[in-house]
Amino acid sequence: MTKYQNARITVHALKSKECSDLAVNALNHNLKIPIDGQLGQKTHFQTLIGMSVNRLSIHSIGNIAQKVPCETSIRYHLSKLDLPTLEDMNPRILTDAAASSFREDKKYPFAIDLTNDPYYGKIDDTNADYIIRSRPKKSTTSFYSYVSLYVIQKGERLTLAVFLVRKGVKMVEYVRKCVETIHNLNVNVEVLCLDRGFYSKNMFTFLQDEVIPHIVPVKKHSVEIKALLKGNKSRFGKYTMKSKGKPLEIDIAIDVHYQQGKHGNVNLGYVVHGIDWTTRKIYSTYKTRFAIEASYRIRNIVKCKTSSKNVVVRYLYAIISLLLKNIWVVLQRTYFSPVRRGPRTIDEDLFRFDQFQMMT
Repeated sequence: MTKYQNARITVHALKSKECSDLAVNALNHNLKIPIDGQLGQKTHFQTLIGMSVNRLSIHSIGNIAQKVPCETSIRYHLSKLDLPTLEDMNPRILTDAAASSFREDKKYPFAIDLTNDPYYGKIDDTNADYIIRSRPKKSTTSFYSYVSLYVIQKGERLTLAVFLVRKGVKMVEYVRKCVETIHNLNVNVEVLCLDRGFYSKNMFTFLQDEVIPHIVPVKKHSVEIKALLKGNKSRFGKYTMKSKGKPLEIDIAIDVHYQQGKHGNVNLGYVVHGIDWTTRKIYSTYKTRFAIEASYRIRNIVKCKTSSKNVVVRYLYAIISLLLKNIWVVLQRTYFSPVRRGPRTIDEDLFRFDQFQMMT
């Protein structure tokens, strides 16, 4: 029996049309653009998917494809979309092909992350509220920033929501939206992993009030924390955050790693809540959060090219790129999960992302 024959469904059962249809239908089911003409909404979405997988712009797609809307038509109809609609509908778009794969009797580990997309264009009243200044990266200090919610369990690494960051809005509000997305999907949280960018008293208060199990690496911002992170054995401790308002007590898990070839050890501290795990399991679980970085690399492979300063268009392109990554994960799980005893596994080498990209 060959490797392909051992798959749940043979590789030959997967057709190019299914790859593209899943992406187009996710947009078509959840966004409405009033279009009068022969080339309707679905054709416009097919064009956007083609732009993404080929990393093309609105201007260049018409030079290589037939029966696609003209550049003027695409720009005109995209201008009918608005930011609130994309914010409300993006979880439905991203999970359109994947929502049925979640089990109500199972708990899932999640990560929330913040990523910056470099921006080189002009800044004016139309986009100034969404341009975030940060440390230089890829020759710019201007960025569009996105907060994304991600399942970090192997074989089910899906992006469930992505929100465009606006100046003046606190990170806790974006985490609130992510938690609402999880509740709306009727999915249970095993643990929520956040990076240091979300470390704040307001954040921990919100997560404790919502009874959300979480892991967040500590910030070495005080003498007390630095003293807490000195030791030779893995352990748990407590720390009281005393900024404005009522003091908040948090639990700290400290996992000790001995450094090969070096003297001493390193103490890795994490703020934890709602989990009864060993420090090593806490460390190992949080480490899986870095899978989200691979997700960003993949979505950059299928992101439409644009020099537009239009906030809505850029946000839509970000949603589409993450949607394509999700569909690849769903197809891997559907077609390339060998039938065998034990937990379901996926042979990722049978259907790599570049193959999906060529078929879409």
